[in-house]
Formats: sequence, C-alpha cells, structure tokens
Amino acid sequence: MIDNSEFKPFPMPIPLKKILGPSFIILALGLGSGEVILWPFLSSNFGLGIAWGALLGITFQYFINMEIERYALVKGESVFVGLNKLLRGAAYWFILSTFIGFGLPGIIAASAQVLASVLGIENFKWIAIAFLILIGLVLSFGKKVYDLMEDITKTIIFLGIPFIVILAVILSRGVDWLALGQGLAGIGTNYHFLPAGINLATFLAAFAYAGAGGNLNLTQSIYIKEKGYGMGQYSQKISGLFKNIKERQHIELEGQAFELTESNIKNFKAWWKKISLEHLLIFWFLGLLGICVLMILAFSTTFGLSNNPTGINFVINEGLIIGQKLLPWIGTLFLVVVAVMLFQTQLGILDSTSRIMAENFALKKIQKNGKKEINLSKIYFTFVWAQIAFGVVLFLLNISEPRSLIVTGAVINAVAMFVHVGLVNWMNHKLLPQVFWPGRIRQLIIIIIFLFFGGFSAITLWDSILSKIF
Repeated sequence: MIDNSEFKPFPMPIPLKKILGPSFIILALGLGSGEVILWPFLSSNFGLGIAWGALLGITFQYFINMEIERYALVKGESVFVGLNKLLRGAAYWFILSTFIGFGLPGIIAASAQVLASVLGIENFKWIAIAFLILIGLVLSFGKKVYDLMEDITKTIIFLGIPFIVILAVILSRGVDWLALGQGLAGIGTNYHFLPAGINLATFLAAFAYAGAGGNLNLTQSIYIKEKGYGMGQYSQKISGLFKNIKERQHIELEGQAFELTESNIKNFKAWWKKISLEHLLIFWFLGLLGICVLMILAFSTTFGLSNNPTGINFVINEGLIIGQKLLPWIGTLFLVVVAVMLFQTQLGILDSTSRIMAENFALKKIQKNGKKEINLSKIYFTFVWAQIAFGVVLFLLNISEPRSLIVTGAVINAVAMFVHVGLVNWMNHKLLPQVFWPGRIRQLIIIIIFLFFGGFSAITLWDSILSKIF
C-alpha cells in the first residue's frame, strides 16, 4: 500500500504550443526509412496505387503511439519499467530486438550513397563510416541530449519538407494528384491494393516504417517523461556524456503515484486531449503529407525508369531529372537535402535505440543488485558506440547495400511491433486504473492492429522462406 505522503499531484496541462516536441522526433525517425526511401521506391516502380498502405500504416502507428503515451502520462515512467514489472525477461527481449532491428546501418548507407553521387565518389562506404562516427560525436558532446535532438529535428523538418513540397507541386501534374487520391483508396493502374510482382517483404517494410516502426515507437514514453508531460514532470533526465560520464547517479526509473481524485483525473483528461491533438497534427498529418509528397515526386519524375528497382537508384534518378527539368543546381540541392534528412534520421535512431537499451539494461542491473546508483549516461553512450562499431564492421565487410539493409531491418521491426503492441495493451489494462483505460472502440482498433501485424509478418516470412526453397 502506498503511503499518502508519497503521492504527488497530477500536474496541470501546459499550453499546446509548449507541448510540441516529441512528435517531431518520432516523425523524423521515419523520414529516412519509410518516407524518403521505401514508399517513394514503391511508387517509382508500381505507381501510386499502393498509397493506401502508407495511410493505413501511419494511422495504425498513431493509435499505437498514443497507447504508449497513455502509460507514460499516467505513470511518469517509460513502458519498459511497467513491462519489466510484469515480465522479468522483457528487458532482454527489448535489448536484443532493438539492436538487431536497428543495428543494420541501411539508412546511413543510403545517406552516404546519395551524397557520394553528388560528389562523384563511387565507393560510399567510407563516407558512411565517417557519418556514423560524426553522429556519435554529435550525441556525445550534446549538453542535453533531448534538447539537442529536438532542435536538430525541428530545423530539418521545417526546412526540408517545404522544399520538397515546392518541388512536388512544380513537377507534378493534375493527373498525378488524382492518381494519389485514388491510391489512398487502394485503386492503382490495372490493380487494386497490391500490384502483381510487388515484393511482400518490401511492402511490409514500408508499412512498418510509415512513421517510426519497431521498438522506436516505444521511445515516445521516454520522450514524454523527458519533456515532463503529465506525471513525467517528476522524472529524471539523461544528461550529456562528458557531463556525468564519471558519475554514478541515483536513478529513479519508476514514476510517482497520485491519488484518484476528481482534480487529478480532470488534469489527465486535459493532458490527453492536448497530446492527442499534438500527435495528430505533427506525427499523423505532417507524416502522411511528407510520405504523399515524396511519393508523388518520385512518381512524377522517375516512374517506369529501367534502373529504378536497383538499390536506391530511383533517388539519384530523381535528382538528375529534377536538374534536367528545372536547373542542375536544384537537382543537386534535392540530393543534398535527402542526404541530410537520412543523416538526421540515423542520428535520431541511434539516440532512441540507445535510450531503449540503456534503460532496459539499467532495469536488469537494479533488479539484480538492488542498488540504484547507476551511471545511466555511461550505459546510454556505450550502446551508442556499440551500434556505431557494429555498423562500421558491416561496412568494412562490404555489407552496405542500403535498401536491402533497410528492408531486412524493417521486417524484423514489423515482428517487434506485433510483440510490443500486444504487450503494451496488456500492460495498460494490468497496471493502469480503469478510469484511464482506452474506450471500447480504441481497444478494438488496437486488437485489429495487433492481429494485422502478426498476420502480415507471418505471411511475409512464410513467403520469403518459400521463395528461397523454390
């Protein structure tokens, strides 16, 4: 039983404009995988009839993310803390699945290849290695990791997306936008929903990355407490590497409790409305807009070109054709913007995945020795550099083809999503008071999402196995 003296008041909500932040990061995490690479790749090869997948995928992720935020808002702790209370082995799963799913450096390889094409360099792996090390240094020297991430993300989104929107408007035709509208309803040229010849693994990868994907969705709960939303106001923050690298800090990963008073429940509901709106506007609307614009730009410039299916050649083709139709320097600028967006996505992924693994490692360490004196910053940066080292090794072994790395990682992450959607929904019903449970319609939506990812993952894996056998 919790002593009344341990209760904290549920904070009152802050203005909506001050809430903007976490959704930018989770949105940006998908820019380099689904938005910039996979969905445009599909549209350049199969047309815009597959746009419904992007719409459904990002809508699914909106509901997934909100259930993750629900827990953090009420508990003031990440979902990993809650899941560790219910399943002692959960931490091991999240460390393993996160490292495997996102350790494959496909996104930074894509960034390096695009920039190499601009510079006229054939072997891009050395640029990719340099990029990985640069990301490690950026994260290591950031005074406050979260603030650094948010500032970089907002700048790139507000500069990059409008530039691409302008290009899409200039280079597309009315019939292209009509095809996009039909594609959102699943109507393509001579097909409905899925065209003949489409690779299921690539489509599932794009679907899983219509947003962030994999365990990255779970970092919403960490960013909620980092920003101090709801009961996260009382949580600790991760500081920069060289500020506390030699210090062992008293870590309180568990959140604070509050009484189920009318005032506290009212404050939760007010917070819930605001973060729901924030996530709808930033993550869902801007995310869908970004995917659609990048798809229509790829379609209107490169659809049907013979070398599109090879790697990420369609991106390089976009830059060349934009330069031919407008001015050469504009095509070059487009490729530079794409390279920067991909770089920023990899930076965000390394930050988010390292947070996931560091917190789960700390949970098991506390559980094992009972001591809360832990250098969480040191653990965090150990995982940052471990992933960088893994990526460098793969590049040195010439495992560097961007799209194959991205697709492989995305399929693994689709399976991880199936797992965490089920676990988070179960946890919310086990650990949250009933007054904070989702309504029946939302519960039904989550069950549908859970079954969809499970079924689609199983079909894709089975299809991949059969294709190798036969």
